[in-house]
Amino acid sequence: MTPAVEIQNLSFRYETEPVLVDVNLTIEKGRMVCFAGPNGGGKSTLFRLILGLIKPEKGLIRVLGRAPEQTRRNIGYVPQNFTFDTKFPVRVIDVVRMGCLGHSPWWNLQRQPHHAHARRALEEVGLAHLANQWFNTLSGGQRQRVLIARGLATEPEILLLDEPTANVDAGAEEEILRLLESLRGKLTVLLVTHSALVASRFLEMIVCVNRLVHIHPKASNVDDQLMRHICGYEPLPASQEGALHG
Repeated sequence: MTPAVEIQNLSFRYETEPVLVDVNLTIEKGRMVCFAGPNGGGKSTLFRLILGLIKPEKGLIRVLGRAPEQTRRNIGYVPQNFTFDTKFPVRVIDVVRMGCLGHSPWWNLQRQPHHAHARRALEEVGLAHLANQWFNTLSGGQRQRVLIARGLATEPEILLLDEPTANVDAGAEEEILRLLESLRGKLTVLLVTHSALVASRFLEMIVCVNRLVHIHPKASNVDDQLMRHICGYEPLPASQEGALHG
């Protein structure tokens, strides 16, 4: 079976600063994978490479067996920060339809197929009843679920999420985690997180990114202390040294 993502000996730098060095990574279709690491370690750069927004300095990257720029329509993306003018009147259904931009000319977004896809995506995240609500009236957790619906609007094969539970309260985090659980097996999910709860509860593999890539095959024994080490916040105690190798 063709992998969802295949990376071989990939390196990338911004000007003179190396960001990723000789990265090798294979992700099978249908997996739920967590990307963790320190700020500036290369997580966002790796996502941009998968999306085909930038090209590697050397090495090979294939997404669904093709060059990344050829598969962008098969990928949904949920950014960590969604900037919008709180005074601008936009309805929830219109935010979700924005996920179709790049897949069809903007003047076609009102067509029935796009509307139907947006409705189905809202149903999947449990917010169909808020389709005509103003986006700026929603809670932080609801807005995040709408953005996930936007990423699902084109029925992608791969979904990329950057810190989907950041800056939401515990109740909203639980709703988002249940939503992620419902996606298991339906598509390939690649997710950046600093949360041990997210990593250990849902994800099947942790990719530790800090210029190089290290694989932690099972996330079930990841705790806050190990995640803080992976993300570059503190050293790992001797008792945990073997944890990164499963």
